[in-house]
Amino acid sequence: MAVEEVIGASSETDADWVDERGMRAWRGLLQAHAHVTRVLEAELEAIHHLPLASYDVLVQLAEAPNRELRMSELAQAVLLSRSGLTRLVDRLEREGLVTRRSCPSDARGTLATLTPQGLDRLRAASGTHLKGVGRHVLSHFSRAEQEQLAELLGRLSPGRGSDTGGRGCGKGV
Repeated sequence: MAVEEVIGASSETDADWVDERGMRAWRGLLQAHAHVTRVLEAELEAIHHLPLASYDVLVQLAEAPNRELRMSELAQAVLLSRSGLTRLVDRLEREGLVTRRSCPSDARGTLATLTPQGLDRLRAASGTHLKGVGRHVLSHFSRAEQEQLAELLGRLSPGRGSDTGGRGCGKGV
């Protein structure tokens, strides 16, 4: 059954309307993301006992100035709610991979900081993860297609690639 038949006719403009081609693209994006995420997570878990979300937190902190971020910035960077990030950082803190401290310039803020043990764990897991990205994603595309894919998907993330780190403790969400 066509999408139009399910949801009925619309008076929206073409830019607002999703046809069968658009739905195939949307579903393909969702299915590809779900599949690749499951496979990459399984590899990290099996070899390093590290969930993908934890790996992502460690990466974000490793790439941040002074290897630390305000918790609200970290939550935004890893696409988790603040409460979800708090629970995840609690686990990482118990494992000695991350520490938390009050922001020196704003007592209301909390900074998450990557520990040397966290950096070691990230380094150990990064080879597995990057090989997985190469095998499960990049190997399906030529270099030119990878460039095109990056450009196309980049359109969906306005502001992506801009400097979000180092805003200071008094700024942020």
